[in-house]
Amino acid sequence: MTGSNFALQQRSGRAERRGLRWIIQQFTPNWFAATMGTGILALDLNQVGFHGVLLHEVATVLWLGNIALFVIFTALYAARWTMFPREAARIFAHSSMSMFFGTIPMGLATIINGFIAFGVPLFGTVAVGAAAALWWVDVALALVIGLGIPVLMITRQDHAIERMTAIWLLPVVAAEVAAASGALILPHLASPAMAFTFEVIGFALWAYSVPTALGILVILLLRLILHKLPPHDMAPSSWLVLGPIGTGALGLLLLGIDAGPAFAGTALAPLSLAVHAIGLIGGMILWGYGVWWLGFAVFATIRSVGDHLPFNLGWWGFTFPLGVYTAATFALAGQTDFALFHGIAVALTVCLGTFWAIVATRTLQGVWERSVFVAPCLIHGAIPADRFAADTV
Repeated sequence: MTGSNFALQQRSGRAERRGLRWIIQQFTPNWFAATMGTGILALDLNQVGFHGVLLHEVATVLWLGNIALFVIFTALYAARWTMFPREAARIFAHSSMSMFFGTIPMGLATIINGFIAFGVPLFGTVAVGAAAALWWVDVALALVIGLGIPVLMITRQDHAIERMTAIWLLPVVAAEVAAASGALILPHLASPAMAFTFEVIGFALWAYSVPTALGILVILLLRLILHKLPPHDMAPSSWLVLGPIGTGALGLLLLGIDAGPAFAGTALAPLSLAVHAIGLIGGMILWGYGVWWLGFAVFATIRSVGDHLPFNLGWWGFTFPLGVYTAATFALAGQTDFALFHGIAVALTVCLGTFWAIVATRTLQGVWERSVFVAPCLIHGAIPADRFAADTV
């Protein structure tokens, strides 16, 4: 065999290993973080208020594109479990990648919220029915993942305080995201009984998630003090702390304002004003707590960028947490009529859009080069990914 033929065969083999089958083999749930970031950008853009029609159209296109992304990612990940079930199951023992199961219901939640923000004008009341039906799926996923992954952390995985990062929050936060989504749907429900159900379950989901997430934040701060910042490639995880804080504030604000119509005609009706007040005060307190963590995230990012922060899919962590904190800021602006909140929310949306543009561009480049398709659970104490691909394709 000549040298040129041998080189041609090598290139052919690499191309085959990096084709669709190889992509499916390497596909992991952290890709759903891209749907989270894209979806929350669409929802925040829709609330800016300046040049409303144009921004609404841009946001609608982003939401529709996000649905397509979610469907593609779901098909790829389902194909991985169908074609490579033994290898896909390794994720349950992986101490980092398993956390990203939480991105699936959170990505779905942005689509559900979009059915209310964009679907109702496009499709009418059928969009509300679609949002409500998908919400129950989202709730089921959030409940299972929110408990199941921590159980795996305790029983099957290897963790240490010095290796801890904010990705521990991902499976836990999904339930409070579902709570906020339910609160967005509630005012559009025709049935008073269903509205009451959404409100009560919403508070239960909030309690299922937020206290645990805040407990993790306490441990995370201790870890940072004792063991300093995480490795540079994990720097975007510093932004994840804004997720439970922002969504927790947003959930309280929305559930509080929903209490009036949801509790009307029930034994809880006399509590409506109190619940609204608790939601507003609680939302403002959590928002203020988030200011500290926002400042810390900026500091950690600047420190890491100075040391040549490498690109990976974790960069999507720059988007969704900031986006939900921005959404909570918009909600505070709407409920307090305090112009400062709206100004801050608009500024945060500009930052979010900038982050999204950078990360989306780098991701598309990585897709073209096939450099972002990596399944750490295939190489973590097991078979090197390249050799495994060569053996199975």
